[in-house]
Amino acid sequence: MSKLEYVRKMALMGDEAVAYAVKQADVDVIAAYPITPQTIIVERLSKYVADGELNASFIQAESEHSALSICIGSALAGARTFTSTASQGLALMHEVLYIASSMRAPIVMAIANRALNSPLNIHCDHSDIMGARDTGWIHLFANNVQQAYDLTLMAFKISEDPDLLIPVSVNLDGFILTHSIEPLEVLLDEEVHQFIPHEPYPHEIDFGNPLAYGVMALPDTYMEFKRQFQEAMLKVPEVFHKTTREFYTISGRTYKSLTSYFTEDAEAVVIALGSTVETLKYVARKFREKNIKVGVLGLTMYRPFPEKEIVKVLENVRCIAVLDRAYSYGGVGGPLYTDILASLYKNGMKPIVADFVYGLGGRDFKLTDSEEIFRKMMKAIECNGFERDIYWWGVKE
Repeated sequence: MSKLEYVRKMALMGDEAVAYAVKQADVDVIAAYPITPQTIIVERLSKYVADGELNASFIQAESEHSALSICIGSALAGARTFTSTASQGLALMHEVLYIASSMRAPIVMAIANRALNSPLNIHCDHSDIMGARDTGWIHLFANNVQQAYDLTLMAFKISEDPDLLIPVSVNLDGFILTHSIEPLEVLLDEEVHQFIPHEPYPHEIDFGNPLAYGVMALPDTYMEFKRQFQEAMLKVPEVFHKTTREFYTISGRTYKSLTSYFTEDAEAVVIALGSTVETLKYVARKFREKNIKVGVLGLTMYRPFPEKEIVKVLENVRCIAVLDRAYSYGGVGGPLYTDILASLYKNGMKPIVADFVYGLGGRDFKLTDSEEIFRKMMKAIECNGFERDIYWWGVKE
């Protein structure tokens, strides 16, 4: 192994991989507040700063609400800014999430996805980020530790694009990815610096040329502000794909808004977010070896929702199982399920569809669970329907 190959290869936990990417991104400000299972991220960053490996201001906030508020001021001052949180911490930030996006503050935040109280639970599900899905942030999901590292680097480039200036969250499953050690291929510092150079924030706070930030808008102007923001959101897919193409040239790793696996001729497709996609891919490969036409669709970019790409993948699919690691209580199903249903309805598509609510509070999702869901889908095709619309998977009936 050459020296260059050696420095590119590591074995890190997901939290450590994110912290290493943030260090390489040469951030200016880190606003930190600890909460399991993301604490390792800010612990590693504090060590980088203390050891002189990263020249950044490390600010220990009094709460998650304060941490994100610090990030807004930092980003508007032109500093490259990062924070991370999970679960109740993200919930405490909720008010500030809207402010950050509406004020066009380019912030990157890692979210170690974790269940919300009550009852108290520190393990993985997606309830935290689904509570924030419509706050105007770009939401990316990592399937493994390598993707957590890569997406963190790309998040800075996407967020800071002058046509966007929209904050980005990078989601990685709590404990499943945050605390799991996986092989990781990193970029060299010089490559990262070339990929995401520090560009001046176009609306930087300047006391010599004062501007108004966070102004009040009455009914005669408020909707215009929101429409303008939605128009910026419409530009995200183009910037995302441009960024992934540039990333490919330096890493050799390909990213799209969707991860499609065996979907070209699939009769049945499972749709999911996060680390579960890797489990599903493994099982799908085993079914394919038996000539059973199943496929897997994972979303790398959840917001903005890649409707056109999803519809294109699913246009000839007969049966769909949507896996939700969260639920919309009192609604018609989980958040990903309702997004998929809306996309299918808008495009005149009527496959067999069911929602599988799974893994809440970190409940294990095994290979055998994937196998059983695939078998249910093939039976649904034979019977022209599932037994029900919503399955609470792993809960005894």
